[in-house]
Amino acid sequence: MPAVPHEVTIEINGSRRTVTVEARRLLVHLIREDLGLTGTHVGCDTSQCGACTVEIDGQAVKSCTVLAVMADGTSITTIEGVAGGGGLDRVQAAFQDHHALQCGFCTPGMVMGVRNLLKENANPSEREIRHGLAGNICRCTGYHNIVRAVESLASKGDVA
Repeated sequence: MPAVPHEVTIEINGSRRTVTVEARRLLVHLIREDLGLTGTHVGCDTSQCGACTVEIDGQAVKSCTVLAVMADGTSITTIEGVAGGGGLDRVQAAFQDHHALQCGFCTPGMVMGVRNLLKENANPSEREIRHGLAGNICRCTGYHNIVRAVESLASKGDVA
């Protein structure tokens, strides 16, 4: 039986886009392959690593766990949509300032996860930061500097 195509309309990084996809297509593949936004990474395809984290309607979501058709009508922000005006956003800048990048593969997912963490808890403790990042894997084991970056944001009250 041939796959039935579905039309999906999303607002992604402020632009409205309509894409025709098969019902089984994952959102991460729509973002990367159909829309060419390759900052969202595919690390494991099993929702373990968090490299594919994006925001859907303001909430951090692992895009490898969402069917593209489920995102119809939503607003999505990827790492490409985080920085405005050509500069880094506050989380990206803190990662840069604290050398929290390592190889950089996990960085887009980490940045999206940290944004979500700080929305939920403006002044997290080190333990809360580590717990909040538990769904994002850094294979370089660079968590120390990532935690320092988040602590610096919280100490400045720079969580808006």
